[in-house]
This record gives sequence, structure tokens and C-alpha cells, in this order.
Amino acid sequence: MSDIHGYLLCAISCLCFLPAGLRAEECNQAVLARRGKLDTPEGGNLLLSCVIQHCGDPWTGIWIWKNVTDEKFSTIKNSDRRHVTNERISVNQTRLVLNFLTVRQSDEGTYGCKGTWGQGDTDLGHLIYVSITAAVPSQRIWFHRILVWAGASLCILIILGLARHLSSRVEPQPLPRPLSAHVAVYRDRPHPPLLQKHGSHSHSAPYSSQQKDEVVYADISKEVLGQQRATREPTLEPTVYSSVKFF
Repeated sequence: MSDIHGYLLCAISCLCFLPAGLRAEECNQAVLARRGKLDTPEGGNLLLSCVIQHCGDPWTGIWIWKNVTDEKFSTIKNSDRRHVTNERISVNQTRLVLNFLTVRQSDEGTYGCKGTWGQGDTDLGHLIYVSITAAVPSQRIWFHRILVWAGASLCILIILGLARHLSSRVEPQPLPRPLSAHVAVYRDRPHPPLLQKHGSHSHSAPYSSQQKDEVVYADISKEVLGQQRATREPTLEPTVYSSVKFF
């Protein structure tokens, strides 16, 4: 009897928890609602997304929009500026993405998602109004300009520093002074004859001439010597020595 009572309690417990589990797994097909307003500058990019809960059944989803002056929504199709893609979140949900590569003033209006299921049921939701504002300068452009200006200034400072450093190291050098050679020139200088006194013998011996050497110094530059040698070397002439005697 105790075993039978235990089985009955287990059966009753399972029956109590079964409806709760069925309710937890229950899924409703719908476009998850969301409403709002979004401001975006002209010329930028824009990304919109909505979640469609299809519960694993066959479905189709589209993005729709209408302008302020339009009365009905129109379907958004893929183009050069707009792309519609699907991203799977789970078995029951999928995200529908609308990507604007470039936003124009004509894109202002109300956007929404529309889902259609296999039984022909449709649902419209996630309505959001997109307001296009005036274009603002991109921060990238200003950052790029700042980098260019900083780089140019740094290059100028480096060039000026190098020029100043090189000018300080280069000192004016004096012109080289040509080497001079002192040449001693010896020449014989004749001694004047001695005058004879009155009353001296006529047969007196001639005076003994004492010759003195005279030294003359000349300052001749090395360049002049080189030029003289260059001019004298091609035409070598014999040197004739002569002696002069004084009586």
C-alpha cells in the first residue's frame, strides 16, 4: 500500500507542473513593439533594427516607411544606399536590420517593421520617426587637420634646429699662408784697389786682394719656386760659369 501511495503522489506532482511547462513554452507571433524618435545628421550613416518573433514558423519580414505628406506606408527595397538584412537571435526570434550608408534629407519620415506568417497573419510594429538634421563637420576631418598641422610644425622645428647646429659647428678657417724659403745667395764683391802713396817704389808688389763674401737673403714663396721649376724644367739649358778678375 505504501508503494501505491508513492506512485500516486508522483503522478499528481507531474500533472501539477505540466501546465506550467506548457505555458512557459507558449510563443506568440508578433513584431515586438517599440516607438520613438531618432535624430541623425545629413550625410552620415544610420542603422535601424526590429525583432520579429515568428516562433519557428515560416515567415517574411519587410521594412516600411512613409513621409510626412504620405498617407500609406511603402516597402523599402535594397539599393545602393540602403540594405535590408536578417540576423537570427534564436529559434523563435530574428532581427531585421535596415542600414543606411548615406542619409539624405529625403529619408526623413516614419519607419516600421511588418511581419507575415504562413497562415496569412500580419503584424506591424516598431514604429520610429527619423528626423534628418543639418550636416555637421566630421570630427575625423578636424582630427586629421590637427595631425597635419602638428607634423608640419615639428618638421620645421627640426630643420631649424639642424641648420643652427650645423652653422655653429662650421667656423671660418684662415687662408693658408704660403710657405717661404729663405735662400742665401753668395756673390763675390770685388775689393777696390789700394791707392799707392807718393814715394813708394814703382816695383812694389801688387796689393793682395782680399775678397769678402756678401750674403743676401731673399724671401721666396714655395708657389713661386714651383712655378719657376715648372717653367724651367721643359727647357734645360747648359749653365756657363765665368769668372772676372780685377787687377
